[in-house]
Amino acid sequence: MCLHLQRRSYLCWVEMDLLAHMSAKKLWTVVLLLPVLAGRSSIQESWANSVTWHQGNLLSTDSWSDALKGVTSVISCVGGFGSNSYMYKINGTANINAIRAASQEGVKRFVYISAADFGVANYLLQGYYEGKRAAETELLTRYPYGGVILRPGFIYGTRRVGSMKLPLGVIGSPLEMILQHAKLLSQIPLVGPLFIPPVNVTAVAKVAVRAATDPVFPPGVIDVHGISRYSQQRSM
Repeated sequence: MCLHLQRRSYLCWVEMDLLAHMSAKKLWTVVLLLPVLAGRSSIQESWANSVTWHQGNLLSTDSWSDALKGVTSVISCVGGFGSNSYMYKINGTANINAIRAASQEGVKRFVYISAADFGVANYLLQGYYEGKRAAETELLTRYPYGGVILRPGFIYGTRRVGSMKLPLGVIGSPLEMILQHAKLLSQIPLVGPLFIPPVNVTAVAKVAVRAATDPVFPPGVIDVHGISRYSQQRSM
């Protein structure tokens, strides 16, 4: 999680994966200072040294509720895989807790990084998608005018695995270019969702931060094509 206090305050709940890394980095470049509640990260980049790191558990409200004091916007990148029950808990329950607590504290905007529907894959990862959709429902209920849901598909970038770096863009970037021009394929019954184009992690992070910090950014659900479109626009 991350928290910034200045003119406006921003909180970003994360598990430090590729997307969370980029969201925290992008948010830091926007607001300059960024105390974070996610445990000290292993990131060795210069911007991370300017962050104050804390630790909290979204399944235990008492461990982080004070972090919402004075916060105006929240970004949640929390999610994960495992058994169906675990996936529902981490993708659904944890984010629902965050949404409810933010709403009760008077936070104005909430951005949730969800996931695109992948047809048949939804059944294979039932707990994952049921959790995501439950969190989305909670967000749209609590934040009809200030809630933004991003639904990317495969997110690519350079992922750190221990001391190694995996350049997922080698596969993701060419696929994105091809599938962006094949939107009709994504409308084929059952298998169509498998043709949803990948998206660069930087684009997702850029749109998430803009949605959290731009008061005129429209609420609602944004699919991968919308993410790509907004990421190419200059913020007002």
